[in-house]
Amino acid sequence: MSNQLILAVDQGTGSTKGLLFNEQLEPVASASVALGQTSPEPGWVEQDPNEILAGVLSVMNDLAGFDGDILGLALTNQRESAIAWSTETGETLSSVLGWQDRRTASDVAGFSSEVKARVRDISGLPLDPMFSALKLRWILDQIDSDRSLSSAGKIAVGTVDSWLLFKLTGEHRIEVGNASRTQLLDVQTGAWSAELLEFFNIPAAALPRVTASNEPSGEILAGPLAGKRVLAVLADSHAALFAHGGEAKATFGTGSSVMATGRLASAESGLVSTIAWGLAVDPNSAFSMTPAVEGNILSSGSTLVWLAGILDTTPEELARAAKAGRSGINLVPAFGGLGAPWWQADAQAALTGMTLDTTREDIAYAAFESLVLQVEDVLAAVDSIGEPLSEIFVDGGPTANEWLMQLLADLSQRKIIRANIAELSALGVAAFAGLHSGLWQAPAATPSQIFEPKLTRELAIARRQDWHQAINQTTLKGAHNG
Repeated sequence: MSNQLILAVDQGTGSTKGLLFNEQLEPVASASVALGQTSPEPGWVEQDPNEILAGVLSVMNDLAGFDGDILGLALTNQRESAIAWSTETGETLSSVLGWQDRRTASDVAGFSSEVKARVRDISGLPLDPMFSALKLRWILDQIDSDRSLSSAGKIAVGTVDSWLLFKLTGEHRIEVGNASRTQLLDVQTGAWSAELLEFFNIPAAALPRVTASNEPSGEILAGPLAGKRVLAVLADSHAALFAHGGEAKATFGTGSSVMATGRLASAESGLVSTIAWGLAVDPNSAFSMTPAVEGNILSSGSTLVWLAGILDTTPEELARAAKAGRSGINLVPAFGGLGAPWWQADAQAALTGMTLDTTREDIAYAAFESLVLQVEDVLAAVDSIGEPLSEIFVDGGPTANEWLMQLLADLSQRKIIRANIAELSALGVAAFAGLHSGLWQAPAATPSQIFEPKLTRELAIARRQDWHQAINQTTLKGAHNG
């Protein structure tokens, strides 16, 4: 049949985007809806789950009338964000607590060092408010303190993908890569860990069924795609990794993520273990898993938005100003602590190295440098547990800035390969759905642009050493705490 299409929905932090891809993986139509978020208290980040759902339905409706045969839906989504809803009414019982939400930071101290080590051993993740488990515990403490309703299966909890699948199909399920970000999954088995559920007081009856990334959903219940199925689900960073070829990549966004397959994380590296995706191997829902290591950076694009607001300008103007700035100032964006490879929840943001000669352009330069220096710290951690990465694929909105990508090449001393398509997560999940649903033979190569280092290695090393001195000033230990 000609003109077969897959509708890919990318549900992100700031927007929901929909793209139609043809069999050559060319985007033929798109739609987008902006999303808001609120911060009711310092460190809190919330979104309206019904606004998220409405955005998904909106882009689906906008694209459903395109001329062609839409074979099904492919979904990619923001990770770690947490929500609860009623299984009886389908109504939400909480806001979406965003992945950036830090309201549970003080709860970390309530866990013994032995339990923290055990959490990391099983989940692959250090105990941190970024992941879903502490968020879900907090939500249940508000709405079901004795856990009677959630233990009876009357309350469902999950991540954004599980919420959307429930509303679209009525199924309570979660894709294994997303599940690996909850801190409740045993990353060795791909199943919920009874031990972790006990640590976090999360009843198993409230959790969704863990599925392969390519397990088709039940039929979509209503709307223009009624009767179609969700063919594949991948978390956004995982979808981008697949689009790049599945080896190693850095995604720049509100935060940043560096992910690589074929390596095993150690606590000393400051990296975490995760599951890139799972492939169904039989009709009984068994699946194989592709493990990955990852480093999560908490503040990247959000640093630029923050500084632009402080300087009463826009991120675009900030980028232009940075080109006229000078290196030498360090802006450590530990607004909610530091993520990988440091994992210091109590680190504080700092701006060091200023003199009376410092200009707004210099500060802008420092903000952009903070993006690439943080990414290089994680890349160095990846190097420590395997062969050094001589090249790295990059994607995300900030990568459109060629000056920034050259800065990354210079300070990392690596070849930077930028995908020349803005919506790489959508492309990745569409390619995954087509390939692993038997619709297409192979994903198409992603066109790219290469940036080679121009700075000498000696100068790059000296700049990174100065940056690390500033990092040490913002942390209590000045060392990895993975």
